[in-house]
Order: sequence, then C-alpha cells, then structure tokens
Amino acid sequence: MGSMGTGGTAIVLGGGGVLGAVQVGMLRALLEAGVRPDLVLGTSVGAMNGAVLAARPPGQVADRLDALWRSPDAQAVFAAGTVRRLHELARSGVAAHSSAPLRRALTAELDGLRIEDLPVRFECCAAGIEDAAEHWFDRGPVVDAVLASAAVPGLLPPATVDGRQYLDGGLVNSIPLGRAVELGAQRVFVLHVGRVDQPLRPPRRPWEVAMVAFEIARRHRYARDLAAVPDGVEVHVLPAGENAAPLWDSPAALRYRDVGAVGRRIAGAYRASAEYLRAHLPAGDPGRGTP
Repeated sequence: MGSMGTGGTAIVLGGGGVLGAVQVGMLRALLEAGVRPDLVLGTSVGAMNGAVLAARPPGQVADRLDALWRSPDAQAVFAAGTVRRLHELARSGVAAHSSAPLRRALTAELDGLRIEDLPVRFECCAAGIEDAAEHWFDRGPVVDAVLASAAVPGLLPPATVDGRQYLDGGLVNSIPLGRAVELGAQRVFVLHVGRVDQPLRPPRRPWEVAMVAFEIARRHRYARDLAAVPDGVEVHVLPAGENAAPLWDSPAALRYRDVGAVGRRIAGAYRASAEYLRAHLPAGDPGRGTP
C-alpha cells in the first residue's frame, strides 16, 4: 500500500490490555475536537479500538467502543475464575484464557469487514512466531488481524492467520509511532495507556521479572521512535488521565482482569485529553482535519 503521502494525520493506539479503555475517552475527545485521521495504526488492544475507529463514522466511534468495552463478551475476556483458568491452561497447554469471548465481541462489531475496504486506512501489528518478525496486517479480515495483534503470551493462545501463527504485537512494537512516520504522516496523535513515564526498579519477585523485561523493551522502542521523529512532523501524546494505570510494581498492576474501572478510565482520559486538545488545537486550527 506504500506511503500515505504528505500532510496526513495518523492516530496511533498502543497496547495495554484492560488499560486500553482510556483510549475510548481519548478518541471521544479527539473526534469532538474535529480531528479526522487519514491513517490508524494499532497494537494489541489498540488494534481493537483502532479497527472500530477506522470502520465507523466519526459520530458513532466513541459510543460503539463504549458499548463494546461494556459488553458481556468483552468483560469475559479475562474474567474467568481460577478453576476455569487452570482448566483452560490444561486444555490448551499455552494459555490461561480462551480467545472465544474476544472473537465474539469483535465479530459482533466488525464481522465481515476487510481491512482493505475500511473507510480509513488501517494497519495493526502482530509478532510472527515462525519468522520472529514484526508483521503488519494491511489486508484481510479485520477480526482475524485484531485477534493476532492481541494474542497476549500466556493469557491468550497464538492466533493462526493464513497458516501462520502470531502473538501480541506489543512484543515487537507496542506504540507504533515510528510506523506512522515511516508511512508519511505529518501529524501524529499517540494514544498510549499510561505508565510509560513511571520509573522502573529492579524486580524483587519472580513474577516481576517478565513485567520489567517487557516494560524495558516497549519503552526503549517507543523512546527511540519518539527521539527519531524528523523535523516537520508534529506529534501529540495524549494524556491518559490521572490514575489511569496503576504503578507497574503495585498489586493492582497484576490485576489484568480488573474490568471494574473501565468507566472511570474512559471518563478520566476524556477529561484530560479534551483539556490538552483545547490548549494545543485551538478552534480554527487547520490541522484538525475535515469534520
């Protein structure tokens, strides 16, 4: 599909599991401000939110995402109890949760849609297992691509698309700012889920080792991409709102199944992002795009 040309606006949505609810509030603020993307890039939960953004009319996006996040299937993605998780792990051998609830939630919203037919150009990132490479889905069924992008190791099973297997895109490109620049975007809005600015400390418990390793990898890639943004490309990193993400090393950080805070996260991110946009994109700003 090549470059998008010059002057385009990209919205980049990073990964982060249930914390991705903040992106619903960010998107509502962006769309109310009149921002219209020419390109949408998503990783993991950002792929889910981004697919709806690329597929639906601007006036429907936030409400549809809000309903999706509050749907029984979406809430069931990580809501299984301990016994069920152990049963699923024994059955699959590789994952504590089934991907069936996520597939149902995505199918209800995006069934039958193909990436190449969406009104707004959309790509999502996954980690290819066979070739150990970053893979960008830019065509094919939307639901299959998003499932591949969101296949969190150990939590959800690898996704198979066209005979190849994939894991969560956050392993290779959690916040794909660099991809937006590579494709020619001149204005980029980055929607991360928070926590990237929180200081890290050495792991003290066995389960913290993987968390620290993943945080180092994702932050290093994002910081490198942010530092490499060329002159003339405008980047806006939207705020996730106060207390959107728990401290990475707190007990709450391990509660990946906590869907109870979805509404609070959406509302907090909306308020923070709306305030940011009022300050940085005043009324009449030609960079807002065409409503």
